[in-house]
Amino acid sequence: MVGQDDFIIDLMLARGLINEDILNQAKEKQHDESLESVLEALQQMKVVRDSDITQLLAAEYGMDTYDFESAKQNIPEEVINLIPGKIAKRYEVVPISLSSGTLRIAMADPADIESLDVIRHLMKMDVEGVIASRKQIHRALDFYYGSEDGTVDQFLSDMTEVTTDITIGTTSDVTTEVDSQSDDDDAAPIIRFVSLMIIEAFRTRSSDIHLEPMEKRFRIRYRIDGVLNEVESPPKYMQNKILSRVKLMAGMDLSEHRIPQDGRIRITAMGRELDLRVSDIPITHGESIVMRILDKSGVMLGISELGFLEDDQEIIYKILNFPDGIFLVTGPTGSGKTTSLYSFLHTLNQPTRKIITAEDPVEYELSGINQVQIASDIGLTFVTALRAMLRQAPNIIMVGEIRDSETGEIAINAALTGHLVFSTLHTNDAPSAITRLIDMKIKPFLIASSLRAVMAQRLVRRLCKQCKAPYELSEIEMEQLEITPEYVKKSNFMKGAGCTECKKGYKGRMGIYEIFILDESIEELIYGRADASVIGRRARELGMHTLRQDALRKAAMGITTIQEVMRLTVGAN
Repeated sequence: MVGQDDFIIDLMLARGLINEDILNQAKEKQHDESLESVLEALQQMKVVRDSDITQLLAAEYGMDTYDFESAKQNIPEEVINLIPGKIAKRYEVVPISLSSGTLRIAMADPADIESLDVIRHLMKMDVEGVIASRKQIHRALDFYYGSEDGTVDQFLSDMTEVTTDITIGTTSDVTTEVDSQSDDDDAAPIIRFVSLMIIEAFRTRSSDIHLEPMEKRFRIRYRIDGVLNEVESPPKYMQNKILSRVKLMAGMDLSEHRIPQDGRIRITAMGRELDLRVSDIPITHGESIVMRILDKSGVMLGISELGFLEDDQEIIYKILNFPDGIFLVTGPTGSGKTTSLYSFLHTLNQPTRKIITAEDPVEYELSGINQVQIASDIGLTFVTALRAMLRQAPNIIMVGEIRDSETGEIAINAALTGHLVFSTLHTNDAPSAITRLIDMKIKPFLIASSLRAVMAQRLVRRLCKQCKAPYELSEIEMEQLEITPEYVKKSNFMKGAGCTECKKGYKGRMGIYEIFILDESIEELIYGRADASVIGRRARELGMHTLRQDALRKAAMGITTIQEVMRLTVGAN
């Protein structure tokens, strides 16, 4: 699709529909708004419409065009049934008419000869392509195939082809109910589907499963390496049964469809124990369910496996050896803060130390560590938990998040009385954590005397080792990243081509970090209520790498890509 977009842009330039200035504006818009392509940016700028692109391609290839909106979705059912939904969706084609033994199909990419050849071979008839916009084809696929794509058993047999090597055993807080449902013959295919869906998500390294009822179809998406990917979804009529099965496994109230619910599922798959944190919320066309896959092995990583380079590893080990003080980890939701904290605790976990955590929620159960589940509805808040934890004579404390001044002051008091305290804040960079604490009305002298170090982080996608290849940076990219041709020559920038191992050029994620340990000069800045930019400047003078600098180092080593650097560190210096 990217290749076709480039071809279309070249055509538009050649025909005078756009010029270089407009193209550069579109490239900037694509980068600033993280759009999928430059062509999408041009469309949002209203420089070009879908119909313009269709007409342009038709003229270039000498083909007819087809407008689904004018046709008013009245393609005969016998024509639609000529191509199975699975094939139509895979090749992004829609059969529109059959005349004199020739099947006409609408397609978005007229250069896609493979699709025509495959369908000719399957249909054993002449096939003629016409051009339609990709957006219209996707809508037509949803309309004609979204809710009538075979029986449950047929759909499951397709899934089983890719999951025959996987076994799964489920356990739940509602085991009795789950087991009793399995006796129902009508429920058996649904039970099997949900099990296969979860295990396929695990097999593809997904962090979340999204079940989303829509007006005319039921969409399933997996979040893989931080990016949502739509997978082949079941027919619309399976929607409610699938949602009910998940709610039952998660211990939710099946009769409640009006308010949000939370639950948990525990399964064993491929010899691994997995927890799934389940969130259910009512939406327009049903209930949206998200299952967060919590793989305990992912939080038992060593420090080196998190993505720290050697110099930052040394800083981390120095921090972990502090006898007391606060170590803050900052970043937005989903940036890997919990994984980092659990890895630190795992490193520190020894029989000679007592470690207690207060979490909301407890995402992973850690052997040898006392974990408190916050329950605000019964009065067990971070504040009450912290006060009680201090009476347990711990060596190390972890507080899931400092949300207010009272929690912050108790955490500081714990640090000042000989405890090593770990916690998190939601800030964009490390220096801003200090100003956030000051904004909470915590006295600067308390912050300066207790805070030992701050780390900000994000997660970037790792390049697939099987298909990565050298990548040549453009002048625009070098300018945006403020790097020189000399720096590029000394580096090993790479980009993933995509292969059977990874599909899209990436496999797994790693952290990028900015870390600094407070010294007397930074403490003086805190006393003076200096803003984050001043503290950040001093931290850089002391050797701190910013998030962008750390990401760029990893891109220069061929571990991630320039595109990931720019996607995750927009506005960073």
